[in-house]
Amino acid sequence: MSLTSTDIARIANLARLELQPSESERMLTQMNDFFAIVEQMRAVDTAGIEPLAHPAAVLQDVALRLREDRVSEPNQREANQKSAPAVENGLFLVPKVIE
Repeated sequence: MSLTSTDIARIANLARLELQPSESERMLTQMNDFFAIVEQMRAVDTAGIEPLAHPAAVLQDVALRLREDRVSEPNQREANQKSAPAVENGLFLVPKVIE
């Protein structure tokens, strides 16, 4: 996949960015370089390779320093919701924004 200057101008417009011509050319080069790397990665045959649950799982001698998943703070829901204008069943009520 290769982008053109028109593509960069459209992306900049959608992102509400104003790019100078030199910035646009630099962005075009960087984006095309990125997509070239992606195409190289997509070319690798990964058939029959099982996904890893964690990237470090392939390194057996590395112990992951993950903390124990336990509650460390008391439940203060009522205290936190005292300043809310409207609460129902422990949930904040907000005005409807989608019709």
